[in-house]
Amino acid sequence: MIKNVITTAVLSVAVLAITSSCSSKLRPLTADQVKAEPQPLEVVGGKVPVTVHLTFPAKWFPKDATLTVVPIIRYQGGEKWGTGTTFQGEKVYGNDRIVHYANGSNATVQFSIPYIPAMAKSELYLNLKGKQGSRTIQLPDLKVADGVIATEALATVAGVAPVIAPDGFQRIVKEAYDANIMFQIQQSNVRSSELTKDEVQEWQYTVQNAKETPNQEVSVEVQAYASPDGGRELNEKLSASREKNTTTALKGRFRKEKMQDVAIDAHYTAQDWEGFKQLVEQSNFQDKDLVLRVLSMYPDPEQREREIKNISSVFSKLAEEVLPKLRRSRLIANVKIIGRSDDEIKKTLEKYPSALTVEELLYAATLTDDQQQQESIYKLTAQKYAKDYRAYNNIGTLYLQRENYVTAKRWFEQALKQKDNAESKVNLGLIALKDGDVAKATSLIAEGSSLPGVGQVLGYLYLSQGEYAKAQTAYGDYASNNAAVAQILNRDYSKALATLSAIAKPNATTEYLRAIIGARTNDSSAAIAALRRAIELDPTLTTRIANDLEFVGLRGQRDFGALISGR
Repeated sequence: MIKNVITTAVLSVAVLAITSSCSSKLRPLTADQVKAEPQPLEVVGGKVPVTVHLTFPAKWFPKDATLTVVPIIRYQGGEKWGTGTTFQGEKVYGNDRIVHYANGSNATVQFSIPYIPAMAKSELYLNLKGKQGSRTIQLPDLKVADGVIATEALATVAGVAPVIAPDGFQRIVKEAYDANIMFQIQQSNVRSSELTKDEVQEWQYTVQNAKETPNQEVSVEVQAYASPDGGRELNEKLSASREKNTTTALKGRFRKEKMQDVAIDAHYTAQDWEGFKQLVEQSNFQDKDLVLRVLSMYPDPEQREREIKNISSVFSKLAEEVLPKLRRSRLIANVKIIGRSDDEIKKTLEKYPSALTVEELLYAATLTDDQQQQESIYKLTAQKYAKDYRAYNNIGTLYLQRENYVTAKRWFEQALKQKDNAESKVNLGLIALKDGDVAKATSLIAEGSSLPGVGQVLGYLYLSQGEYAKAQTAYGDYASNNAAVAQILNRDYSKALATLSAIAKPNATTEYLRAIIGARTNDSSAAIAALRRAIELDPTLTTRIANDLEFVGLRGQRDFGALISGR
């Protein structure tokens, strides 16, 4: 009897021990304990971010255990592991997130895995590795999501127009040449010494040379002035007389040099307060600030004159150094230099390319769409003007558009050797984006963020960072596939459709993006029609279409099935 009681007691203790032991072991997670978001996963900024919500029930997580959760995206031919997050029981000494045994816990972890194209057809698993004491426990992997939407990846470096270093060619160059005929106080006669002085002689030669040069045009202005002392009525007559006498003298000299057909446009200003202010500002005499204050305080010319004359010490200095310089007629020669026409540049390029300036050569490259011809022109420019960085940069842009990134990079680096320039840095930033180095790209592109035409580059940079609203703003009204990608990801579907319709040379990607918009807006007929056109342009897209979760809502339709099966 006693033996039976002892045996029963021992068995009871053993059962309790087994039960206790079993309950303290890590057990597999089940699907109802895990929720992954979003569903399906989606590429953002070149990565696949995922948020996982975990529920650890009461009395599930042993006090002496740790559990490391690692995301894995598995696809055909490989897998990518993310960074793990570790949880620990309340009796474990460590710095990981604690899960209490009695009450359990809810936890949220965020992972991010770099995207590769093979992930379009993939599955997300959680690898669960536990540890209790010295014992490692490998729990079964748990599947939590299917596939990755990779619409962002439809934007490519090849779809970005690189930054061209611009030419400085101007068809018409306007230049102005000045000379002054000076007058004595309260006098308006033009002295012969003024007409024969070097300044006026050189000015007249400029006018004559421009008139005789076939590709130049010239016109002349006379602007006569009086100094602001002496009263407005007197100065009105004086400046008018100076203008008349100057014009008469010029016409006489022009007739002598057979330039009588050069037009003269004459004006006069009674009191040259503006010139007075400029000369005072440029002077260094004492109390000039006081004079400038008077000019700002008194708009009436007569009151100005009185107030300035009241400052006797200042006025004597003004009368000596400033006022004489305002008694003048200003001669202005407006010269227009007319450059070669487009046809003349093309003909010269063909027969005598060495006769073209660097600006004309760089401009000549813009007159053709033939990339081989552009490259020849730029290489000729680099040979003739070896120190000018622009030709090297522009050759690099041609190779960048051909997706020959190694050669493009060499040309951009050569351009930077000639001169530190923003265009080449921006283009190198594009190559860094292609290589996935967003930090380097951001630094390089920032060097030229204010350049004309850099909006496409900035738009692609923001796309690569997952900043879709910024990308859309950067693209503005520019029509490209990349711009439409930004608009789709920013859920501005009407704008995206308008952009796609404005693309001058639509391709298979253009139609693919139309299909995505149709699928997202529940317009299945438009989506399938666009997919049909995309496949006609690029039959290799069939597999991608079949796997793309953007079109999961179309998969039950007969037309879609026929499309991807080739029927």
